[in-house]
Amino acid sequence: MEFAAVEQFLYREARLADQHEYRAWESLWTDDARYWVPAGSDDPSDMSVLFDNRARISTRIRQLETGKRHAQVPLSMLCRVVSNVELIATDGEETVVGANFVLAESREEGLRTWVGRTTYVLREVDGDIRMAAKTVELVNRHEPLPTLAFLI
Repeated sequence: MEFAAVEQFLYREARLADQHEYRAWESLWTDDARYWVPAGSDDPSDMSVLFDNRARISTRIRQLETGKRHAQVPLSMLCRVVSNVELIATDGEETVVGANFVLAESREEGLRTWVGRTTYVLREVDGDIRMAAKTVELVNRHEPLPTLAFLI
């Protein structure tokens, strides 16, 4: 995978999530996807903020689209910056990519900042880049976290 194409994919993924373009964001995933936000340890069998497979990602999207997800009424205004993009490894058809992010979330109660590092496993599917896995390691993941009801 070309670095520039990977970088553009990450920027598009961030924009779609920030703009609540859920179906377009969902289309970026492979059928065997894994979306993980660890809550403290690096062991997926421990508590996680999110540990979704492809079906759970789809369910999460449907819930957000109902407008009845009270933690997201009204929708958070989101804006993230993706930086320090690096190709970590390539193994056959998959490429592991790391990137840092800073995400500003504006709600009625004020502005909250989320910071962390994301590791992606990307795969080409029919000529397009898709996410096979996304792991979001929040900087403050060892602390109690407020509600996280948006796509991070």
